[in-house]
Order: sequence, then structure tokens, then C-alpha cells
Amino acid sequence: MLRAEPERPGAVLRAAAALAAAAGVPVPESAVVPVVLGEPEVALAAAARCARAGVRVGCFRPPSVPPGTSRLRLTARADLTAADLDLARSVLADVLAFAGVR
Repeated sequence: MLRAEPERPGAVLRAAAALAAAAGVPVPESAVVPVVLGEPEVALAAAARCARAGVRVGCFRPPSVPPGTSRLRLTARADLTAADLDLARSVLADVLAFAGVR
């Protein structure tokens, strides 16, 4: 696939950078964008809010991560469209405000 579509790795990193910018976190060197929210209840509620808005995210909390560092895990893909990223930006802004991060 990489021989046929050599632009895919760059597309993944550009999408990850866009997600990181929307979340206000450092740009990762991979497709995974962690967004630390603190307490497990906050992360779970934020993940549920994302899902209701049509954005799938992972949610990690203790014992998978240290106490106080529960987080959302956003995963970029090469096939995310501009519309997908716009939706993610909008949902993240809402979720981060809800979580008290912004």
C-alpha cells in the first residue's frame, strides 16, 4: 500500500497535527493524540459526549494510566477529510469546554 500510495504517512501526520491543534496539545510524532483530562469521570463523560456528537475516541483511565492523568486518545487516519477534521475540531472545542480544560 505504501508503494502505491506513498502520501499516506504524511497525510496521517497532518491529520494528527490538526487534531492536536484542535485539542491544544503538542503535535505528536505518530497518529495518536493524547488529551489528558485528569479524573476518570471527566474523561468518561468527555468520551461519551464525543460519541454522541459522532466522533469516536478512546478513553484511558487508571489502571491503564497513572491516577490524575485520565485521557482521551484521538487516532488520526490518512483518510480523514476536511469535513471530518472540522467536525472533530468543533466537538473537541465543546468537550474541552465541558471538561473545564478551556
